[in-house]
Amino acid sequence: MTRRTRALAGAAALAVALVLGGVVAASAPRKAAPAVHEPPANTAAVERGKLSAMVSQDGTLSYRARPDGSPYAAINQAAGTYTALPGVGEEVGCGDVLYRVDEHPVLLLCGTVPAYRALSAGDAGRDVRQLNRSLHVRGDAFTAQTEQALAALQRRKGVAVTGALAFGAAVYLPRPVRISKVTGTLGGPARPGAEVVQATSDTLEVQMDLSASRQDQVQTGDRARIALPGLRSVTGTVQRIGRVATSAGNGTATVPVAIGLDDPRRTRGLDRAPVQVEIATKGVEDALSVPATALVGRSGGGFAVEVARDDGRRELVAVRLGLFDTGRGRVEVEGDLAAGDRVVVPSL
Repeated sequence: MTRRTRALAGAAALAVALVLGGVVAASAPRKAAPAVHEPPANTAAVERGKLSAMVSQDGTLSYRARPDGSPYAAINQAAGTYTALPGVGEEVGCGDVLYRVDEHPVLLLCGTVPAYRALSAGDAGRDVRQLNRSLHVRGDAFTAQTEQALAALQRRKGVAVTGALAFGAAVYLPRPVRISKVTGTLGGPARPGAEVVQATSDTLEVQMDLSASRQDQVQTGDRARIALPGLRSVTGTVQRIGRVATSAGNGTATVPVAIGLDDPRRTRGLDRAPVQVEIATKGVEDALSVPATALVGRSGGGFAVEVARDDGRRELVAVRLGLFDTGRGRVEVEGDLAAGDRVVVPSL
């Protein structure tokens, strides 16, 4: 089913609900009923312009991590006893001390290649390149400049100044992090190859599990409005959409979606907060539309609107439904209508 077909089906379903909910049904299947004169009614204009569809779903405000939403894992390679560990919520920058084993500092360095060997003068490779990048040194070789920069870092952080990087003296993660979970135990054994902490970035985003059946309705770049606790709202943009669906139980499947916030500072202090997300998806650029409340059901099937003419007459005009714009409460229509016509809507 195409995106537009889904939108049409959604509009029709909503319109049926409106009719069953109390909208007066037209008594004849004719395109236009005989004109009658009635007292003045509340009306709204038929408009021509852009319409957007809307996907509304629950989400969670949390700190950004991997594209699939999972946290980064820091793997310890030092042997001994954990004598200092970070706290949940603590932010650790590149080059800072992440934890201590036998009182020896273990540094956080930024890169994507896991530590797998000791590094010293004469070494070269991807792991040396990322060490150099952390030290603001160029190249992928461990040079005298690397040795000097590393010695200066060790001196600042209270590490034994050797100008070389021992295996287990540093952990690599892609960026500065915020600690989300501590899996090591203070005073417990530090085993090489064991996870010591889980972490995320320090940037808040909204994470949601989108029904796989609606995956083709949402695209990266779609705009979103997020309702926060306390009757506040912020805006953002869909940044990532997962490609692999996972079972959500009850025969349904979901894909992870991440929404970046325009101003993350407005959401500080709301980690793991439940939020309501409305995503404005791609709609139609040029269409006639009426308020959804203007629709009336026809006894022979389909829908109509009641048009109020300038001379006071009213007539029913059959319409075909298109996209429903939930944000504006309007629905795309096709029929014997023109922009500027007035259609009857229920009194407030």
